[in-house]
Amino acid sequence: MTVPTTEPAAERATRRDPGRGIDAILAEARARLHRLDADQARLAAAEGAVLVDIRPAAQRSAEGEIPGALVVERNVLEWRFDPRSDARLDIADRYDLPVVVFCSEGYTSSLAAASLQDLGLYRATDLAGGFHAWKAAGHPVTAGVTKRE
Repeated sequence: MTVPTTEPAAERATRRDPGRGIDAILAEARARLHRLDADQARLAAAEGAVLVDIRPAAQRSAEGEIPGALVVERNVLEWRFDPRSDARLDIADRYDLPVVVFCSEGYTSSLAAASLQDLGLYRATDLAGGFHAWKAAGHPVTAGVTKRE
């Protein structure tokens, strides 16, 4: 079945609007974040920031985990941290909550942190270099997979 369109076939065939690419979207997200390196992220956590691991279970199992990090897989992150959401976590009850999101290498986490800022969590940011940077800095890691929130 063909989806109806109001655009003439000739215009559809010649239009070349690729939209924004992922590199541009990532650059825009990072431009509004104050990204933290591994040492800064560890200090932020010690001062009360919530470290949030958004990696899927397979990555956590293969790479390890940061002790004490809250596991919230990417597909539910916004619902768990939006203070207005019925599905929010108990800790996500305010917009000034300091959140440091991390993924494996620091790409997806930048997009996720920007999305949390879009919700109003203005102190959300991410760990530059992700879990790999944390581990390379010699900070504590454990093996295994933590149950997700």
